[in-house]
Amino acid sequence: MLRVGSWAALQPAAGAVRTAVFVHEQGIPADLEWDDEDEVSVHVVLFIPPETPVATARLLPSQDGISLIGRVAVLKALRGQQAGIAVMQALLQEARGRGDRCVKLHAQQSAHGFYSKLGF
Repeated sequence: MLRVGSWAALQPAAGAVRTAVFVHEQGIPADLEWDDEDEVSVHVVLFIPPETPVATARLLPSQDGISLIGRVAVLKALRGQQAGIAVMQALLQEARGRGDRCVKLHAQQSAHGFYSKLGF
């Protein structure tokens, strides 16, 4: 099940996935993972039963019709199983729905193959 919403609503779930992937797995310092953009972004979290968060991403506010997707994270055990595609498609739909004319991506170079399949 996908949930789209504010940081206030999705922070525990999105934060758990981002901590597992970025902080624990990739060794990014926790103080660099969290920023003021979380509060103003649209977040999406993919849950698998029973209510386990497995993937997340965020869509920053549009600037001049251009939006930015970032902080895309999928738990290692679920990679390659469409979880990342599901959260990306949800945010692309959100961007279209609010009238954004262009969506850019902030991502790690190591994930280039995944994002190129989505047209980035």
